[in-house]
Amino acid sequence: MMQKKPLVLDIKGNSLDDGPGIRTVIFFKGCPLSCVWCHNPESKKTGNEISFDKNECAGCDTCIDTCPENALDRKNPFFINRNRCTLCGICVENCPSGALSMVGKTMSIKDIVAIAAKDKPFYKNSGGGVTLSGGEPTLHMDFLSELLKQLKQEGIHTLLETCGLFEFQQFEKKVLPYINTIYYDIKIYDPDVHKQFCGVKNDLILKNFIKLNTLSTKNRFELLARTPLIPNITATEKNLTEISDFLKAQNVGQTRLLAYNPLWHDKTEKIGTLNAFKNNKDMTTWIPKEKLELYRSIYTEKGIHTG
Repeated sequence: MMQKKPLVLDIKGNSLDDGPGIRTVIFFKGCPLSCVWCHNPESKKTGNEISFDKNECAGCDTCIDTCPENALDRKNPFFINRNRCTLCGICVENCPSGALSMVGKTMSIKDIVAIAAKDKPFYKNSGGGVTLSGGEPTLHMDFLSELLKQLKQEGIHTLLETCGLFEFQQFEKKVLPYINTIYYDIKIYDPDVHKQFCGVKNDLILKNFIKLNTLSTKNRFELLARTPLIPNITATEKNLTEISDFLKAQNVGQTRLLAYNPLWHDKTEKIGTLNAFKNNKDMTTWIPKEKLELYRSIYTEKGIHTG
């Protein structure tokens, strides 16, 4: 069931990795894709979840004793029986070590803007601003629109990170008037392979990019396509060649290839999700430098800068 308002997963200040300058990144919960490599697996579902970090657990069993649903069991490999758990939060409230935590919280637009506005001097001096990420912020278009509007009124630069799966007319009406920059993920070009690894086909994603690219040439906003380099999935010569050909056909002159970060695996266990890649050598190590250079050359040979 879709939340009426988005849950905020986290607000990260002083970020240097999610756009130009010093930025405040607001992570929203919920995504229409289900990428098998998701670096924020706790952001996939729109609703609350309880996270269990076994490394923080003190073993006091206070949570087990206080759980009204008997949903906690040391014999359970994930500790929490999520079919029994009602997300009442009693275990979280009684956990002295913080090993149990509620993932996602409701915040008002006013409160989010107030947090972001505190760092306006840093934005001004560095050319930074606020980045909206996830998950997928466009799942809640009305909320996103009002948030962007108020950030714009504060004179704050806004950047949206999106998977591109949204209804374009609503996006054009409610988001584009208030956005400065869009980071747009094009993960996989082949629609069937995209469905295999991301849960849905990408026809709408590619169509939306073409429309946005046409509008961005009128200097209304900045649009930057990005591709995460996932070993043997997105990071293949075939896929990157197809994406680069697509971008060249749209007269795109620059893109970003996002280096793979293998440090996401432990997050799946915390939210009780099986991870088929946990023992996969390629998926648990960094991509070698020589491969990164090969992938970049696919684009540069077509005149597309990879940053």
